[in-house]
Amino acid sequence: MRHWRTPGNRPGRRAGQGRSAEDGTASLEFLTAGLLLLVPLVYLVVALAALQGGALAVEGAARQAARVYVQAPTEADAQGRADRAVRVSLTDYGLDADAVAVQISCSAASTGCLTRQASVSVTVIARVPLPLVPDLLSLSRAGSVPIAATATQVVSRFWSADVAARP
Repeated sequence: MRHWRTPGNRPGRRAGQGRSAEDGTASLEFLTAGLLLLVPLVYLVVALAALQGGALAVEGAARQAARVYVQAPTEADAQGRADRAVRVSLTDYGLDADAVAVQISCSAASTGCLTRQASVSVTVIARVPLPLVPDLLSLSRAGSVPIAATATQVVSRFWSADVAARP
């Protein structure tokens, strides 16, 4: 009868002897290499999700501000409505509405933005903080990404101060 030999059952060695120095290290190497590659990959996904959320917030804020601006009855009311729209949009996405810059420009600046067929452009610029960046030594400024969005709306050709003032 012939006995089959296994790596641990070699002639001249007893059971439990004969292991080399590298036996059992493959799982340890796999875990180490996996963690070294997985942690940065997870952080990259989380950071990209934060940036995408910020981009959606800024774009939505600019679009909504432009829409409410062209539908307002007066310039002062339009400015207030646009500011409120930006604040609500950014707060919905968890961004600080006080730390954004809003620029409103129009094609008919000499006659006023709220004239018929005038185009109104609203630009919103915000800084989106990267996740897990501490706020020491003003690292939050270096650990954030500026994101800007511009939206343009045209004042209706039927717009007039009398029609816009009606509820």
